[in-house]
Amino acid sequence: MNLYEARPPLVADERTQLIGWLDLQRRLVRRKLEGLRVEDEHRAVFPDSPLMTPAGLVAHMRWVEHLWFEVVFLKAPEETNPMYRKDVESAEMRVDGVPLARLLDEFDAQWARSNEIVAAHSLDDVTADPEYGPSLRWIVLHMLEETARHVGHLDTMRELLDGQKGYY
Repeated sequence: MNLYEARPPLVADERTQLIGWLDLQRRLVRRKLEGLRVEDEHRAVFPDSPLMTPAGLVAHMRWVEHLWFEVVFLKAPEETNPMYRKDVESAEMRVDGVPLARLLDEFDAQWARSNEIVAAHSLDDVTADPEYGPSLRWIVLHMLEETARHVGHLDTMRELLDGQKGYY
């Protein structure tokens, strides 16, 4: 991934910058997992976090995007997202047996859907939730923070799993 081609333009409007930086972090998810051995896709490397695997984290990121853009912002039913399950803790991360390639494709499809939602609304639009009403701008910024943080987790996981490391 070429550093200058991956980043958004140096001069652009707010929406282009925000989505450009968010898309870069999203692409880095796939980049951090290129060449990962199949036997490492579901391997936990943090002793106190057995669900924090490369596959589990990709599934989590997919469902976090769904939560913020579809459930919180568009008011899709909560039951469409496993993060709202009360009977299973961290249900969105329980993906044993699901190939990482499939989870990455689902993540890609979700962020494409998220970008469609952003493109169709003003960044100043606010969700209809009367108690918790973030603007779309707030959601995009939060997703940028959340995705970048998890890219860092993937970077650390990858180094612990097979020694691969790098800025990109």
